[in-house]
Amino acid sequence: MPNASNQQTQTKKRARIVQNGLPTNELVLSAHVGGNEDVFPQILSLYVPKLSLIADVTYGEGVFWREVPKDQYRILGTDIRTGVDCRDLPYEDGEIDCVVLDPPYMHSPGGTAHQSQSAFEAYYRNNGTGNNTASKYHEAVLELYVAAGVEAYRVLRDRGVFIVKCQDEVCSNRQRFTHVEIMESYSKLGFVPEDLFVVVRSNRPGVSRTVRQVHARKNHSYFLVFWKRGDSRGTWEPPE
Repeated sequence: MPNASNQQTQTKKRARIVQNGLPTNELVLSAHVGGNEDVFPQILSLYVPKLSLIADVTYGEGVFWREVPKDQYRILGTDIRTGVDCRDLPYEDGEIDCVVLDPPYMHSPGGTAHQSQSAFEAYYRNNGTGNNTASKYHEAVLELYVAAGVEAYRVLRDRGVFIVKCQDEVCSNRQRFTHVEIMESYSKLGFVPEDLFVVVRSNRPGVSRTVRQVHARKNHSYFLVFWKRGDSRGTWEPPE
């Protein structure tokens, strides 16, 4: 005859079983070691229904989409290098189901750590004023995110999804938690922050020449997921 302890253990095991639930080894996790192309499809699987109309407004080389089957979504891939500015999109109000944004998220004032961002900075001019950017350095980065967020809000349908890539940075020896600043700014626009994914680099990040290290060198970035509240109310409902 089983003792009370064994009966309690069996009860706990039965309580963990959920009918129609997902096995734990297939769940989407919040932190990943790897590349953007590994994480991005998992975000889509959680938040964007198949065949949705998605505007990737900083498409670049299409890295995010490398592991996404081409027939799963209707993708509008644009980029400032091809003449479409994420702050001035050629779409109608409420036309888009999902917007993806990955602008340059650090300035590179003569350093060597962020050379991969320099081509985009030449267009957006984050190291100086001009080209529709009134601020400099980190404030110019935020200004770009906010302006792109205003335009994303316009073209998204109500309850449409906004996926944003960003990274914190140290600017002028000051720690800037960019992902927090973006969340605060977008909440004021009418977006609801719904999720956050951390992407940790599997290789060593580049390092600028420096006399003395003051802050930890960033080796992780974020995908932030928002949805447009619009006239809708209530909480987020996952796609069917």
